[in-house]
Amino acid sequence: MLGPTSSPSVPPSNQKNKAVAALVAGFVLLVALAGIQNSPTSSLVPPVVPRIDPNMMPLVTGEESIQELFVRAGCTVCHQIPGIAGANGKVGPPLWLGKTGPSRLTDPQYRGQAQTVREYIVESIVSPGTYVVPGFPPDTMPTWYGRKLSAGALNKIASYLEQVMGESPPEAR
Repeated sequence: MLGPTSSPSVPPSNQKNKAVAALVAGFVLLVALAGIQNSPTSSLVPPVVPRIDPNMMPLVTGEESIQELFVRAGCTVCHQIPGIAGANGKVGPPLWLGKTGPSRLTDPQYRGQAQTVREYIVESIVSPGTYVVPGFPPDTMPTWYGRKLSAGALNKIASYLEQVMGESPPEAR
């Protein structure tokens, strides 16, 4: 006889059967929900569309020609860049970094992490306040600028600028 606090004992095989049945029922429910979501009537509910943040859209992708890349990225407004039409800016330093990059890396005022001219170029774009070329105003290049360039664009810019040895452009490639 059962007391007020006791429960009938369920044979272990029945407990196992109930667990398997619950698992199967859960699986069937998931499959049914997936079928409903993919049914033609689910198109009545608009899908959730991720918001696009225009601040995170790249200025350039790196697929552009070198001329277009520098112009669309806005580099020509502030810098002189040999071989790039219209790049006659005076606000930032001239970008003949194949020639000037090594001396900037050894300048006692340089506090960056770059070990090569290429690394210096990338660092200067991504973190422009790390080293400001003497004679040019600090805080002129936007700190967000590097985030607006794709990796491909940044690579293409660095590849070009590390070859510029003076006021003439690098050899045509």
